[in-house]
Amino acid sequence: MQFRLLIGLAMTAVAFWLAGRRVLMLYRLGGTAQPVEPGRTEDAVAARLRAEAVEVLGQRKLLRWTVPGVAHVFTFWGFILLMLTVVEGYGALFVRDFSIPVIGHQPWLGFLEDLMAVLVLLSVVVFAVIRIVDSPEREGRRSRFFGSHLDTAWLVLFMIFSVVWSLLLYRGAQINNGVFAYPSGAFASEWVAGLLAPLGQQANEVIENVGVLLALGIILAFLVLVVHSKHLHIGTAPFNVAFARRPRALGALLPVHSQGKPVDFEDPGEDDLMGRGAIEDFTWKGMLDFASCTECGRCQSQCPAWNTGKPLSPKLLVMSLRDHALAKAPYLLAADDAARAALPEAARAEAERPLVGPVDPANPLAGGVIDPDVLWSCTTCGACVEQCPVDIEHVDHVVDMRRYQVLIEGAFPESANPMLRNVEHAGDPWGLGASARLGWAADLPFEVRVLGAHGEDRLPDDVEYLFWVGCAGALDDRAQRTTRAVAELLHDAGVSFMVLGDAETCTGDPARRMGNEFLFQMLARQNVETLNAAGVRTIVATCAHCFNTLANEYPQVGGHYEVVHHTQLLSRLVAERRLTPVTPVDATITYHDACYLGRHNRVFAPPRELIGSVPGTRLAEMPRNRERSFCCGAGGARMWMDETIGQRINENRSDEALALQPDVVAAACPFCIVMLTDGVTLRQQQGQAPGSVEVTDVSEVLLRSVRAPEPSLPGPRPDLPAAGAAPGPEGTLP
Repeated sequence: MQFRLLIGLAMTAVAFWLAGRRVLMLYRLGGTAQPVEPGRTEDAVAARLRAEAVEVLGQRKLLRWTVPGVAHVFTFWGFILLMLTVVEGYGALFVRDFSIPVIGHQPWLGFLEDLMAVLVLLSVVVFAVIRIVDSPEREGRRSRFFGSHLDTAWLVLFMIFSVVWSLLLYRGAQINNGVFAYPSGAFASEWVAGLLAPLGQQANEVIENVGVLLALGIILAFLVLVVHSKHLHIGTAPFNVAFARRPRALGALLPVHSQGKPVDFEDPGEDDLMGRGAIEDFTWKGMLDFASCTECGRCQSQCPAWNTGKPLSPKLLVMSLRDHALAKAPYLLAADDAARAALPEAARAEAERPLVGPVDPANPLAGGVIDPDVLWSCTTCGACVEQCPVDIEHVDHVVDMRRYQVLIEGAFPESANPMLRNVEHAGDPWGLGASARLGWAADLPFEVRVLGAHGEDRLPDDVEYLFWVGCAGALDDRAQRTTRAVAELLHDAGVSFMVLGDAETCTGDPARRMGNEFLFQMLARQNVETLNAAGVRTIVATCAHCFNTLANEYPQVGGHYEVVHHTQLLSRLVAERRLTPVTPVDATITYHDACYLGRHNRVFAPPRELIGSVPGTRLAEMPRNRERSFCCGAGGARMWMDETIGQRINENRSDEALALQPDVVAAACPFCIVMLTDGVTLRQQQGQAPGSVEVTDVSEVLLRSVRAPEPSLPGPRPDLPAAGAAPGPEGTLP
């Protein structure tokens, strides 16, 4: 007994020293990072506690993928409950027949421990099968495990398996030696005892002694492995979930912060950080993000850039930042310049690598950490953030690195320069100027009220909404049809509205997501000044990007408004019978969820309700819809950048829509309509799609039904359910 006690305590001391030294280094490394923005740790305490209960204990995000999710739940809860067996193992070092105080020898605990052990073993088998079936060797880039540390993953599975079998081994020997804590209930341990019984009493005593030490040794080795590998997420993920942005890291981007405070772009300080130009420029929450990556590849499997052959994988981006942070740690933690000079050459070379720069696979230390093609491939669609089970904030990190490239380095895709120049000088990406903003209203059968046209400097009391037309809605031919349709529907419903006309300018969304925060701040402050001076309180917008910016980002610069998307308002008007669809529109319609309307702002139901309200329509849902909708490729200012790598994202999405053989591809964002129209038109020119397929906004479908009968679209497909039957959560304002 004393021998195994000494061995057990010695193993524990060594393991805790190795693990503790690593944890201390990681903590000190986090201390070299920037502080988080105000409120990150104090605000939304109830929401954070709820997230811990739902996402950590309840494993909600993992359960979105049923089979691996259930297996992970069994493993997670199995290890939590099996910690009781670790207590029993350490107790057995001191007293052979040790039992947990209070609970004592109650059979239900023995049964529960063994049940969890069996479920963990089954989960290991499931994980092994998943990794074999979805291995990069079989699936190539399509595998969500492409690029992950596969050897470590297999080692961890083996360690988990070893934890369980060694546990059952010594428990079986304890039963045969008469020192087991539970007289009954531990069915798996009793089965092992039956296998060991023929070996005799002396052999079982040896197995018991060796088994206890082996079980504890494997647990301790697993502890050391966890803190030295990507399985560090076991310890960091609960903290990462606790400190994640709430309700989610989607919708609004954070302002530029330096030393934990927002940068004042009207009077910036000389030492203010403008984004992230080095790994230590990230906040400690960013470092926590990198440490929490599980390498599960769920983000990678949903990323539109990765799925169309581009170099961006959210998972590989986070892994690269994590590996760089760990490699640069000796330099960052060195006491002074002399200590840094004494570091090995590889450590000093790692410290000198630019965060963003061309990557040289043959000589990694000679190139950047993140290749520019990786950084500029992102559409900021948020699919990665939506899927991540540990709440990593990928989009924030991408935009922060873009900010440094644009504001400090002046480095960004040349094809985006005309857009930025036009927005800055003309107030819109097309460079058409304020004088063209009312062209869409010229042929309407009623007068559109324009603020200031009759001397008003504020919205009259009888005006219910300011109609924010947006750059696309005012200037793009295709989007103008949507603007006119919405204006006509509001007019028919008796909704009084006004527009700003030439006083409206770009919200700054494309500039901000490009990384040009200075230009965004200039435009946003100008618009907020205009809106506040006009006494605007309620806004309706047709562009998902304008909607998101006005509702979620303008409060950062003093603009607090109630903002609704046109599909939300029109759905409400139909429900109130202020608009009545009566004319059948015989068409099969597939609806595309715009990223900044659906995933970022959770508006899923209203567009579908509008389609369902129109007689004769049938809704054909694309396989990737709602939260898992596939991006059209326009977000993140990508609409104004050349797309020369891999397949065009809009073509991929258009192919998915056309596979359903629809008559109409509907959307609720002008950016999406532009991109999908281009994709569908290309396939029509190639003879791969009927020429009758139309891309349009849902408001235009509604207008056709509200107005007098017109020539109908092609007939319905009876094999599809009625549009109104499509389930989906109610769209809510953020």
